[in-house]
Amino acid sequence: MSVKIITVAKQLPQYSRATADILPFLDEWLAGQEERFIKKVKKIFEGAAVDKRYSIMDPVEVFTATSFEDKNEIYSREVIILGEQVLQKALEKANWDPQTLDYIITVSCTGIMIPSLDAYLINKMKLRQDIVRLPVTEMGCAAGISGIIYAKNFLKANPGKRAAVIAVESPTATFQLDDFSMPNIVSAAIFGDGAACCLLSSYEDDYGPEIVDEEMYHFYDAEHMMGFKLTNSGLQMVLDIEVPDTISSHFGDIIHPFLQKNNLEIAAIDHMIFHPGGKKIITTVESLFSGLGKNIDATKEVLKQYGNMSSATVLYVLEQIMDDNPKPGEKGLMLSFGPGFSAQRVLLQW
Repeated sequence: MSVKIITVAKQLPQYSRATADILPFLDEWLAGQEERFIKKVKKIFEGAAVDKRYSIMDPVEVFTATSFEDKNEIYSREVIILGEQVLQKALEKANWDPQTLDYIITVSCTGIMIPSLDAYLINKMKLRQDIVRLPVTEMGCAAGISGIIYAKNFLKANPGKRAAVIAVESPTATFQLDDFSMPNIVSAAIFGDGAACCLLSSYEDDYGPEIVDEEMYHFYDAEHMMGFKLTNSGLQMVLDIEVPDTISSHFGDIIHPFLQKNNLEIAAIDHMIFHPGGKKIITTVESLFSGLGKNIDATKEVLKQYGNMSSATVLYVLEQIMDDNPKPGEKGLMLSFGPGFSAQRVLLQW
């Protein structure tokens, strides 16, 4: 019995701006700062390899001083809308009835909701009353793959079932107006908002790439490297400058034993489905992959078009790969990193 990914769909918020259109907002935000610092911040935005980013809020709202409560209310309202839209889109793409879903996993780390998003989707889409819920709230950028791993394990234990993994994120809701630190600036430069939905199945007749294997890799003593600090003004970004080098130093241990366990070498992988964490991380990983004869072009393209949307972003890369219709027998490696510090891996075969 195999577990397959049937389809992936994405949904973008209503507001968007090109990077060039964000720069005037930076002038207003940085008013009173040293000129050299202002130039440095603009250079970070212009060099982030993000041409456009989407948001649940108009940029004027993003750069307006409001309370954590106000921003979180917008987050709660908008992620329900995006979640319903992207789940509906995925179900239509797969030609599934909502009542056939057995398991729903919702993923988000950029706001706080209790009840979680899945509860609202059950009501709005009239999902079954016995559907199994799992909200994943504290795994950051890695959670898109984490959700797939949890769904796979559920489906492997339950033949003839279906699951939805829905990732909805709004990093713009975490932007801190009074924080001029590099983590806040860099995150504002690379992050955007978005939603994605991945449908999985253990039905024999459902078609899609099979999840051959999955694994998590946890870095010891690295809790400080990535995450959010809950402050009175909201979720304050924690992003250590050592992240790219840490990934590089562990890269061989993350990739090769996982593939060897499945009697594979990196040469056997046809599609690299890597989370677009940011330009520096992409450059680091690209240099490591290029020495192995691989590319992460889809990853770079997603970062360019949408920015890093935390947990949802790797699913955008997966959608792009799946829409290119890989040939039967081809293999894909999904990889993402998140708070903990940890790496998540999934091996696919079409």
